[in-house]
Amino acid sequence: MKRILFSLLAVLAAVPALAQPWPAGSPVTIVMGFPAGSGVDIVMRLFQVPMEQALGARFVMDYRTGAGGNIASEAVARAKPDGYTLLLSTAATHGVNAALYKKIPFDVENDFTPIAPLVDVSNVLTINPVVIDAHSVKELIALVKASPGKYNFASTGNGTGTHLAFAEFNARAGLNMVHVPYKGGPEALAAVVKGDVCCIFNQVQSVLGQWKANKVRLLGVTTKARVAAVPEVPTISEAGVPGYESYIWFGLHGPKGLDPQIVNAINGAVKKAVETPSVRQRLAELGNTPRYETPEQFRATIKADRASWAAVVKASGASVD
Repeated sequence: MKRILFSLLAVLAAVPALAQPWPAGSPVTIVMGFPAGSGVDIVMRLFQVPMEQALGARFVMDYRTGAGGNIASEAVARAKPDGYTLLLSTAATHGVNAALYKKIPFDVENDFTPIAPLVDVSNVLTINPVVIDAHSVKELIALVKASPGKYNFASTGNGTGTHLAFAEFNARAGLNMVHVPYKGGPEALAAVVKGDVCCIFNQVQSVLGQWKANKVRLLGVTTKARVAAVPEVPTISEAGVPGYESYIWFGLHGPKGLDPQIVNAINGAVKKAVETPSVRQRLAELGNTPRYETPEQFRATIKADRASWAAVVKASGASVD
């Protein structure tokens, strides 16, 4: 009788554990391919608290840098689709890299489950006014054309959004400025501040400090509309290069096969975070535009972006083995 009772108690004790719904008190790991303190990290930290509150979950950041985000992407592509491992995805990981890299150890479309975008991120044409004393996009174009071969531009790496944004600017403006890639954003911006190169397209949030210190000048943002953080700075299109537009997004993906209920729960938490006034205000101060889409809308956006970026990568001639 005692043996039967103990067996019954063991079965009953196991039932609640088996029946616990996700996230069941376990931490959710957010894998990102860029370092702590980078733009993607800053954005995720802003979303973290309201999303944790909405889901009743705790987020843990896992930084797996390198290969333009491909190392982090591969880790998530190989993870169990249980909702406990997510990717902080970007326009690079799910747009640019498929065209840029000759080999990627995963299928960028079929090995992931799109969940939701978080923000659109504008770059801004940032110059060292000592190196090139332009006060507008048109003045910069005129100065560069008057001195062929004199001015170089920096990027955060070959094939990155900052490189491709300038490559498209070069093409549309009829310029032939030489590309100087750096290992990351801090190094590239430091090169501009020191005067090693004249200019860079970099994220608005990354250059605000140097701009406020009068070490750099901002000539134009890359989005369709002006950015709330620097409302006096025109768009590149309105400043002299009609039709120019280049922006990136940050979002969340899970592994292939992620339960739709989990996808919808995380998507809903993103929506609540996007609608949180303090989050929206801080994102605006950093030059980012909050963005919400359903998983289906996000999938369609990514597919369209991938085609657009493939054309830009091809035109730039950029390639990574």
